[in-house]
Amino acid sequence: MRVSQAHKQFLAASASTAFDLQQREVIDHAFSVYNEAFSKGSRQFLNLRLARQRAGLLRHMVLEHLEEHLRKFEQKFTENGGRIIWAETAADANAAILALFRENGVRQVVKAKSMVTEEIGLSRFLMKNGIECMETDLGEYIVQVAGDRPYHLVLPALHLTRKEIAAVFHEQFGLSEEASAADIMAFVRDDLRKKFAAADAGITGANFLVADTGSVAITENEGNGVLSMSVPRLHLVVTGIEKLIASAGDLDLFWPLLATHGTGQPVAAYNTLVGGPRRPDEKDGPEQMVVVLVDNGRSRLLSALPQRRALSCIRCGACLNACPVYRCIGGHAYGTVYTGPIGAVVSPFMTNKYEEYRHLSFASTLCGKCTEVCPVGIDLHHQLLMNRRLGVQRGHTARAERWAFWAYKYMMQKRRRLDALSPARKNRLFRRYFARGWGERREPPAFVKSFARRWR
Repeated sequence: MRVSQAHKQFLAASASTAFDLQQREVIDHAFSVYNEAFSKGSRQFLNLRLARQRAGLLRHMVLEHLEEHLRKFEQKFTENGGRIIWAETAADANAAILALFRENGVRQVVKAKSMVTEEIGLSRFLMKNGIECMETDLGEYIVQVAGDRPYHLVLPALHLTRKEIAAVFHEQFGLSEEASAADIMAFVRDDLRKKFAAADAGITGANFLVADTGSVAITENEGNGVLSMSVPRLHLVVTGIEKLIASAGDLDLFWPLLATHGTGQPVAAYNTLVGGPRRPDEKDGPEQMVVVLVDNGRSRLLSALPQRRALSCIRCGACLNACPVYRCIGGHAYGTVYTGPIGAVVSPFMTNKYEEYRHLSFASTLCGKCTEVCPVGIDLHHQLLMNRRLGVQRGHTARAERWAFWAYKYMMQKRRRLDALSPARKNRLFRRYFARGWGERREPPAFVKSFARRWR
């Protein structure tokens, strides 16, 4: 079986980041700050474990009746004056959005943070078709200006230091190479205000879609989402079909859980419910509001058991923050939009390239920390095991790998078989067959006399 190009790139990028001490220091510092904030923010829950169980059950119930909730959301939202566009693939979504923008004479767009738009490549698609699309989330703005990719689900510019960001802004805009964080933020604020005023359309994602009211729930900390949806004459929401919750009353649980697990806050600075365009008696808001409901592999994942539970994810990034592998190799190594444990579970299904991305499910220690911190109780380490099993069932394993596990099983079944090999022979076999997988930078372990022999 061939090693996929994505797997080769993963190994190269992982080795580069894992042994880059400066990069590791930046990441470790960021996560230490997060851990402290999470410890404080989680104290608002009398019983955090129970809150996670309840949230997981609510999301599970919606997924089990997803079609019914989607119909209800569509009915309520259209009654409120909005419009729904259904998109089966990324290409369908991009084509529909481009047609909508051309129909409305849109030339300039401001965009709030949205992982689904990153998933379908919307910003690049619009730019290629002559429509300016500017990111307005600070982290996303920095990544866009740097010509980079988001590093983390919640913290896109996590991997960049202030000096590196200042260097980018010096090259692109002429700011001082010694610009402080306050200087950079002041520049971005001034630039984006002009973009908001000139924009013909604003794009946001959706943290949740509320079925019983036909509303879109958006949570953020910078206010750019509110400006993106309210200042331009057209508000476009691009989101996945799985983002539904049954009732607006459930937000009293989901909003604090999302904020605490995402950034350690008790609740985010801005929490907005919007259910349609501006009404005749209202002064603020867009003239049109359109929601694009994107499938793009989600139905495929929904049909997979038990991996469908991963669709419960609320994109808080907690599993990334806790994962020892992610903390070591970083976000860019994964080569997919959704990274870390959750990305390793969903990416092979959503891309429909299981063989290409099967290696991601092996990028795990199976320590279970991702499952422990998930705010909606997704059993991620079990999902990763199920992905591995599926790879074996589909024959996506090399012959040498199958022989190695057969030999391992054979030797481990009988004590006398293990004892028949001397420590010296075990060391030779390990160095011949396993040293490459062990890694060039680590000293292979030395086998010594077995405990059973020593005991005797």
